[in-house]
Amino acid sequence: MNLKYQFDYLSAQDYLEGELHSAIKHEYIDGQAYAMAGASSSHNRIVANLNREFGNYLRNTPCEPFASDMKVQVDDNFFYPDVLVACHHQGNDYGVTDSPLIIVEVLSKPTRKIDHTFKRLAYQRLASLQEYVIIEQDIADIEVCRRNNHWQSEHYFLGDDVWFESIDVRLPVSTIYERVENEDVLVYLRLQQETNTA
Repeated sequence: MNLKYQFDYLSAQDYLEGELHSAIKHEYIDGQAYAMAGASSSHNRIVANLNREFGNYLRNTPCEPFASDMKVQVDDNFFYPDVLVACHHQGNDYGVTDSPLIIVEVLSKPTRKIDHTFKRLAYQRLASLQEYVIIEQDIADIEVCRRNNHWQSEHYFLGDDVWFESIDVRLPVSTIYERVENEDVLVYLRLQQETNTA
């Protein structure tokens, strides 16, 4: 998040109406709308990989993934998680849910602090939320915080499988980072290739 509307206060309804026609997405916090920065190729690949894998696993179930364009309402605030899973979602004109099962944020330098602090605490107030997932894009590290584990952090690295407990899905970390070119991934792929050719 960076830029802010020029108004001192914007009502939630005006924000929602404005988002329908805006070419730029904004998050809405305490009566102010903040423009969202563009995402890197690595960020977009992680989001696409996870959204695709969730979609494949959740086909023919009441749950479905949404990537980047679905807003989550927490109290009077609205956020755009990178990926979320919602069940029995009823569509609405504004693309909003207040009952996600899983929320995923892919970290970047501008969003790191707010994703780890403000958003984490806000999301945990959602009665429906079972897992909050934070994915690094510049290194290979996936942090999962589960409600049934008192929101304690569990970390997964290349070579591990991440268990998304609330939908009973296991995904290799390497699948989530497919085509991402950070140093961790490149070293892992090189070691895998060396092992396979030995």
